[in-house]
Amino acid sequence: MNPSNIGVIAAAALLGACTSFPPGRSIQIASAGVSQTLCSSVFVSGRDADQTYREEKRPEGGMGWVDWALRYTVDRAHREVTTTVGGVFASRSVYRDGMGCLLDHGEMPTDSAPAREEVPTLLPEIAGPAVVTGQDARIRAAIDEAFAEPVSPPWRQTKAVVVLHRGRVIGERYAPDIGVDTAWHGHSVSKSVTHALVGILVRQGKLDPAPLDPLLRMTDGGPLVGFYNGFDDATRMWSFERDMAGYAASRPQEVAAGTRWGYSDPAYMRVSRAVRDAAGGRAADVIRLAQRELFGPLGMKTVTMEFDATGTPVGASHFYATARDWARFGQLYLDDGVVGGRQLLPPGWVRHAATPTLDTGYGAGFWLNNDALAPNPMGFPWGLPGAPADAFFGFGYLGQFVVIVPSRQLVVVRLGLTHLRGGDRASVGRLVGRIADALATP
Repeated sequence: MNPSNIGVIAAAALLGACTSFPPGRSIQIASAGVSQTLCSSVFVSGRDADQTYREEKRPEGGMGWVDWALRYTVDRAHREVTTTVGGVFASRSVYRDGMGCLLDHGEMPTDSAPAREEVPTLLPEIAGPAVVTGQDARIRAAIDEAFAEPVSPPWRQTKAVVVLHRGRVIGERYAPDIGVDTAWHGHSVSKSVTHALVGILVRQGKLDPAPLDPLLRMTDGGPLVGFYNGFDDATRMWSFERDMAGYAASRPQEVAAGTRWGYSDPAYMRVSRAVRDAAGGRAADVIRLAQRELFGPLGMKTVTMEFDATGTPVGASHFYATARDWARFGQLYLDDGVVGGRQLLPPGWVRHAATPTLDTGYGAGFWLNNDALAPNPMGFPWGLPGAPADAFFGFGYLGQFVVIVPSRQLVVVRLGLTHLRGGDRASVGRLVGRIADALATP
């Protein structure tokens, strides 16, 4: 036996012995997170697995404890990723056509995505096929600054910026490893899309918005998530539950609905279940609804929605789209839910998204750039310092932003892998503010 392997084998035995205890649970969560992230990155986004692990997973808190013993395998023939830690704590995520990746919890569903429908695009084309470098030197400089790295970590790792003004791209830039056609993980920007899907079903008379409002505003009174530490409800839901919405609904209500704000992925999984049921009850029904009533009319051709094993869209965090398609989505909210003269969202639905909840800087599916009365319990600013006061935005983990600025007829998309709490809001606020100032002074 090679003496250098003795420590690894001993550590693997120790890890295996603790599978029923909290440390084992945390290690299993790390394994599951790597499998799911790499599967989606490789088979949805077309990215390199090693680079994704290096930039996205390895820097996460706690990964240093298991990184040395963690191994992952990308099986391109079967389109799946398997991860182990110390030879145990195995997890597997499997890609399904049109539905993204799904962690294997022992009983994989047999449902499939419907054939893609051709739906007339109502939103005029926002750009040609080539990257738009832009004519305004001030906007180019603002974008370039967003890609500039500080002298020491944590790094910004900006991957894409798209600036959409009055429905046309006036500037954009991409990191070398992605491009115009790369579908990118929106993380919790997915909540903004879920808000839109609810609005469509409300317009169709298939959903009553009143019972869902506390969930959309995260005032449902469920357990506070706090920070994702491996023992919270959200992390358990992502890592261990076949029926994410069912688990979310099983959690106790701690306070009366509408009386306390608390960031909640489980709340949005309950909303996602309501979307699934109102759309017809299956994943395929949700895909058809989204394609016919949202993605198709907006010309969003790259969107992938991932689902749990019960066919519920993971509308809290697991939607993918290109930077331009995220910009197209932002344009819908800039235009008050209307595209090509057609009212996709019910009147007042955008106002609903941008109306403050209690004394916070959160609306419904979107964050607001206001001076909230209460400090943000998440530990970062509610808004975007430096951006115009009327800005509101979808925000996702690692610095995904879709910023809407009505006063400037502006949408700014920033995508990245920024391991700063709040996604480096100061940098993104400065980006949006510099662009807005340039548009205000021709």
